[in-house]
Amino acid sequence: MKRFLTALLCGALLLQPALLRAAPQAGQEETGQEESGQEEAGAGPQVGSPSAFLMEASTGKSVYEKNADERRPPASVTKIMTLLLIFDALAEGKIALEDQVTVSEYAASMGGSQVFLEPGEVQTADTLIKCIAVASANDACVAMAEHIWGSEEEFVKHMNERAAGLGMENTSFVNCNGLDAEGHLTTARDIGTMSRELILIYPQIRDYAGIWMEDITHTTAKGSSTFTLANTNKLIRQYAYATGLKTGSTDDAGFCVSATAEKNQMEMIAVVMGAETSKDRFRDAVTLLDYGFGKCVKYVDEGIQSLEPVRVQGGQKRLAAVSQKEPFQYVDTEGADLTAIEREYQPQEKLTAPVKAGDKAGSVVYTLDGAEIGRADIVAVEDVPKATYQSSLEQTLELFFPA
Repeated sequence: MKRFLTALLCGALLLQPALLRAAPQAGQEETGQEESGQEEAGAGPQVGSPSAFLMEASTGKSVYEKNADERRPPASVTKIMTLLLIFDALAEGKIALEDQVTVSEYAASMGGSQVFLEPGEVQTADTLIKCIAVASANDACVAMAEHIWGSEEEFVKHMNERAAGLGMENTSFVNCNGLDAEGHLTTARDIGTMSRELILIYPQIRDYAGIWMEDITHTTAKGSSTFTLANTNKLIRQYAYATGLKTGSTDDAGFCVSATAEKNQMEMIAVVMGAETSKDRFRDAVTLLDYGFGKCVKYVDEGIQSLEPVRVQGGQKRLAAVSQKEPFQYVDTEGADLTAIEREYQPQEKLTAPVKAGDKAGSVVYTLDGAEIGRADIVAVEDVPKATYQSSLEQTLELFFPA
């Protein structure tokens, strides 16, 4: 009995530290829920889709990533690049919204989502843009591609060139509409990149992407008929802050979306790829957007209002007036005190004539807690031609006889 009691006492002593460690602290449930809650609070949004990317649009800052560089079929989200090239052509004067576009037999043969254009049918470029942005019409994509560059093949060549120019290193387009094709791949990050380019350079895309329903008229040899465009992006009606942009789904791609939304003067781009259902992609997109609006705080500085001019060497004037090229924007996701941001004007030592308005003349450097967070260009706001004999003489006289 004595040996048994001794063993029991020793066992209790050995177990005591473990019992103390397991005992709940004051105010903490025995279930460990508090510790679990802390882990959840520090975690990102719960996104079920295999690939996702969240970006703040004005700065391009990544807010959340999940397999963002994994190459996947994009389905009709491809049409963001198609629309970008269409708006490029409009901006360059290559086409006009009033252009009469004749539908080829090849364009009319496109399967998948379509507005049932017929060979020989004529529609304006403006109407076809609506068909693409609202109803995700494959036939309208090809009709516009042929109208701008003569063939879909040539159009796709320019799509890939535009993608390369944007740094979309993991993207290769095979067609202009997103139908499944071998090698037609991109990533959530690259979709975010082209989405940002489209909405920042051509904000009028929102006028098309925000249409919920609109009728178009088919006029063919068979007569006239009405077709109703219905927006494939249900977030336009279901999410209060939605501004666009494009959905897509195929057997290979699953369900995809690049969703844009604006709240409190901040715009987010949420990209979801490979969702199992349409509801899943929209749910994940809303989760991302809500997360972004809740996590991000935006700092905007209009710039230093009065800057010292920059010295010009060999010019008709000794000094060139300068200004900050554009406002500075910064997005914080860590809860920093943005009132502590400081700025410093750093002009170039000198400019060499001739100077053109818009030439870079320095920077305004922005810092937070001693670390640089970005900079804004300082540019000349006037032309300063090269010095002539007359201007040099006048400058010399000014040195001896100042006004």
